[in-house]
Amino acid sequence: MAEDPDQDDERADRGTQPLSDDDIRDALPEDLDAAGFVGPYLFPNNNRRRIPAVIYWVLGALCILAWGLTRGSAPVIVNAGTLWAGIGLIAFGGYSWLAGWDLDVDERDALVVAVKKVGFPVGHASAQMGWRGTRSRPTWRILLYGDVVEWFVEDNPETWDERADDR
Repeated sequence: MAEDPDQDDERADRGTQPLSDDDIRDALPEDLDAAGFVGPYLFPNNNRRRIPAVIYWVLGALCILAWGLTRGSAPVIVNAGTLWAGIGLIAFGGYSWLAGWDLDVDERDALVVAVKKVGFPVGHASAQMGWRGTRSRPTWRILLYGDVVEWFVEDNPETWDERADDR
């Protein structure tokens, strides 16, 4: 999308200049900055998903109750959409409850199993927790260097020389 040249004139009239790349500072909040963190990191447990599941169930039940109480009259705000919203909230609450697997294996346990399997030390930076399947089952992925089992190489479709001219 091309900028309007009149906007540049308006900026000059107001005395404002567009920001340069040096003026923009992007930083993580302190609680998310891992650079100064010392000690073991505790991955959050997936069973926390069960808290919103209960909230969805309560809200869904309230929607269905409101629809049931106003069913005999000609309601304007509470109608069949409220019933369907209640049913949807209860169904999504069920999914959230089922997806709230308890994280029985923490990072250290996963690394110990990996060390036993490969026979050499494995660092904590090799571990990544991912989720698999419809029920979002927690799965540890551990990247190890050893024998090459499989590999894949792909050319980069972007050419950075063309992008340098855009700056």
